[in-house]
Amino acid sequence: MDIPTLLSLSPLDGRYQQKVAALRPFFSEYALIRHRIHVEIEWFKAVANIPVLTGVSSLSASVIAQLNQLSENFSIADAEAVKAIEARTNHDVKAVEYWLKEKLAGDQEIVALSEFIHFACTSEDINNLSHGLMLKHSRDQVMLPALDDIIKQLTTLARELADVPMLARTHGQAATPTTMGKEMANFVYRLRQGRECLAAITISGKINGAVGNYNAHMIALPEFDWETFARSFVEKLGITFNPYTIQIEPHDTMAELFDAYARINTILLDLNRDIWGYVSLGYFRQKTKADEVGSSTMPHKVNPIDFENSEGNLGIANALLRHLSEKLPISRWQRDLTDSTVLRNMGVALGHTLLAYDSCLKGLGKLQADPMRLSEDLQHAWEVLAEPIQTVMRRYGIVNPYEQLKALTRGKTGIDRSTLQQFIEQLDIPVAERERLLQLTPASYIGLAAHLAKNISN
Repeated sequence: MDIPTLLSLSPLDGRYQQKVAALRPFFSEYALIRHRIHVEIEWFKAVANIPVLTGVSSLSASVIAQLNQLSENFSIADAEAVKAIEARTNHDVKAVEYWLKEKLAGDQEIVALSEFIHFACTSEDINNLSHGLMLKHSRDQVMLPALDDIIKQLTTLARELADVPMLARTHGQAATPTTMGKEMANFVYRLRQGRECLAAITISGKINGAVGNYNAHMIALPEFDWETFARSFVEKLGITFNPYTIQIEPHDTMAELFDAYARINTILLDLNRDIWGYVSLGYFRQKTKADEVGSSTMPHKVNPIDFENSEGNLGIANALLRHLSEKLPISRWQRDLTDSTVLRNMGVALGHTLLAYDSCLKGLGKLQADPMRLSEDLQHAWEVLAEPIQTVMRRYGIVNPYEQLKALTRGKTGIDRSTLQQFIEQLDIPVAERERLLQLTPASYIGLAAHLAKNISN
């Protein structure tokens, strides 16, 4: 039934459906059934080519083509037909087996081999491989490219703003200056590290029967090397073979994947909050659109809503991702069904993650640094030069330099250039060093910040 988006229970299927549409081919009910069909067909093709088991040397080219077409052209109508069978059988994977047998009933070659569809399989043999493919392909085709867009945008900001000085704040208080570009570069580096970890995770899979021991396989054909056969099959799908399981694949690599997403999301949460703060301080202005409204009552408002939206969705995503990673590796004895309904929410967790990525990227695209506002704060924070002054004093052996600058500046108001210059002029240090300190300003005391920001893409 086609439900209007205004009646959708989940905002992912209502308000935000277009923004998460890229995940539908991987995590919708249709997508799950389609992946099950694919795995069932590939398993049938593999088993049918064991002559000592099936009595045939190989499937004909026409049958293989027919099977491939069923998998590649699997439609919404086909999925509805599978669901109709499920309504009768009350079993979703068995419905896939029955649907395949019905669709292939007109081919005598396949009919003779039809009982090798779902041969020696438990439902989890099909499900775990389907879920693994869904997670692997969605990561590679949707999630990583979306994350790459954020990293690319941040890298551009880092380099463009590499030389723009900014008053840093530690504990919310004025601190040693940096540059806005360097602060963006910090996030680029962190996100790249997170991306590398996410991309490197391999998803494990199995196809070893009811409790992981090839019991049915061995009773059917005891002299056959089923373990090697299963390993080859799983690896050909692009999944890492797990040789030791109960009825379910234990989901440890899934948990690792969800944890990696959550760690990246936490970095983005940190980014969102920092930029929100910089917008609040006026360090960033936001590009406006003529017809957009910032407040229903205050016409002047340009709110950082994209970063707020991203932050909110990251919170929902991480709550789900962490539940997935904590719950899925746990199953009572050889199998309980608690993972089944939880796994159906993988797309929800990643949907909120993708929505957060989209909002963050949109917000980044609106940002315009305000160098005058940044400079204004620096000009009112001459006390931050207490650090370099006492450091040079240390170099030249002056006694208690830290304590002297503490007495001069800590908790004081009205510290300005003249206050510090009077202090510098009486220092017993080389003339060249004294002149260098006299020329120093909060805006020029940025260390290697600009260099680091410019080189982030290397």
